[in-house]
Amino acid sequence: MVQPVKSDRPQISQRLKVRRALAAAAMELFATKGYAATTVDEIAATAGVARRTFFRHFRSKEEAIFPDHDDTLVRAEEVLEAAPERENPIDTICRGIKEVMKMYAASPALSVERYKLTREVPALREREIASVARYERLFTRYLLARFDENSHNGDEPLLAEVAASSVVTAHNHVLRRWLRRGGQGDVEAELEHAFTIVRSTFGALPVFAGGATAAPAPPVAAAEVAPAGRGGEVLVTVARTDAPLNEVMRTIEQALRDCRR
Repeated sequence: MVQPVKSDRPQISQRLKVRRALAAAAMELFATKGYAATTVDEIAATAGVARRTFFRHFRSKEEAIFPDHDDTLVRAEEVLEAAPERENPIDTICRGIKEVMKMYAASPALSVERYKLTREVPALREREIASVARYERLFTRYLLARFDENSHNGDEPLLAEVAASSVVTAHNHVLRRWLRRGGQGDVEAELEHAFTIVRSTFGALPVFAGGATAAPAPPVAAAEVAPAGRGGEVLVTVARTDAPLNEVMRTIEQALRDCRR
């Protein structure tokens, strides 16, 4: 008789619950006592767990205020593993890093407080940098595996690392700007705009395995004046559907000024 497979989701949920309780305790103590004066024992006691439980979840107190990165990294990896075969790999890692933004956006107030704290404590900044590096390594490995062998004359590692870093940097730029605004604004739209810039920059990367080749992005907008017979001329404008309206309008206005000269 085949035994039903038991899901490990309840265990994962309980684990994450404990990690978040420890993180909340750490944030509270850091805010009231200061980072340097807070001990691991105090964090564990405030969270209502034993010291050994703390060290089952975190290796140090600075690690405790980033409880979700391990699970978010797993979710990002799952996005890569489930990607359609012919999807542009740059698009895939853009979708992967969105898991990080979702993590922060799920608790804006907490994310803002954590951001303020990491700006004040060098040890926490270093921990944050280490977390960012894990995503960059994950995306670099993914891109490198997607390149056809010798498709870039030996520069595959460099291209993969630079492209992965650019996606993560674009994400972090938008995230920091959002956090400095107190978690206000349409961060998802801002992130998509940032990814558009990354795609246009790395759109010419040739030949990924499976045939997915990034096509160069068209210009944001272009305009030209064409004869219209009697009555003057016609201004013809071409714009990408995701081009910001203000950029389209600037292009049209410039074209009109040029044709009047």
